[in-house]
Amino acid sequence: MALAGQAVVPGAPRAGRARGTKLLLDCFAPYNRRTMNIFSDIAQLAAQGLSLVIATVVDARGSSPQKPGARIVVLADGSLRGTVGGGAIERQVVEAARALLADPEATTRLLETSLGKDLGMSCGGTMTVFLEKLVAAERLLVFGAGHVGKALASFARQVGFLVTVADAREALLTEERFPSVERRVQDPREAARSLPADERCYACVMTHDHGLDQELVELLAPRPLRYLGVIGSRRKAERCRSQMEAKGFGPEVVARVRSPMGINIGGQAPEEIALSIAAELVAVRNGIPCEALPQAKLRAQVA
Repeated sequence: MALAGQAVVPGAPRAGRARGTKLLLDCFAPYNRRTMNIFSDIAQLAAQGLSLVIATVVDARGSSPQKPGARIVVLADGSLRGTVGGGAIERQVVEAARALLADPEATTRLLETSLGKDLGMSCGGTMTVFLEKLVAAERLLVFGAGHVGKALASFARQVGFLVTVADAREALLTEERFPSVERRVQDPREAARSLPADERCYACVMTHDHGLDQELVELLAPRPLRYLGVIGSRRKAERCRSQMEAKGFGPEVVARVRSPMGINIGGQAPEEIALSIAAELVAVRNGIPCEALPQAKLRAQVA
């Protein structure tokens, strides 16, 4: 009896069938390893929050350096995983992939090339390559593992953010309280200095200490974040901005700090505050500026 997934040659002796199965598996093993390595790389890159293009050879005729199924992964900085044959065709594919990454509207492209006529390659065949852009999820940096931070991490993950939570309190920043997120058990100031903070990152500051919140905001404010907010009442927000101005932060930098965070849904409980913040993050992600949103009007915000 053949096992599931085992190749069987009808009428062949059992020993012959076993040899045939081994030959078939040996034949496909290099392809399977290459394919699995590429997909493993894609998963790792996506987990790092990196956008990329997957270029796959979908047709090859005549003499060509790669056959259908060959893949290359291209990142914005030009770094590569895999190959579609090297030389002029690979340069063309990489250039097209980087252009696709830079285009905010386009998501795919089909590249059809005559290797001899278009690129002067001696092999002279034709290749068709399908390019598909994968845009990484935005990353949310939560500084503080208190009640609001716990609820916000959960809501944000459910709406598609990659979430990182930083707090020095190991007893609070546990896998049980923060499943499926990256946990940084360290001084939040160290995390703020080391974590990526670019235009695809959102940062919410909500530690247990007002002074630490202020330090974190001042560390993060010069960074090109998509969103920067700090938890607190309107009085705390005014004090935060005044201290930043006194330390020489320009008005445009100070104005970028959202505080109080969240849209006005009339809630006061930690989960309600977190929900209002998550709603604001989604609105910003969808292109609605904070200035157009009804700001939360809370007596106080407690992390």
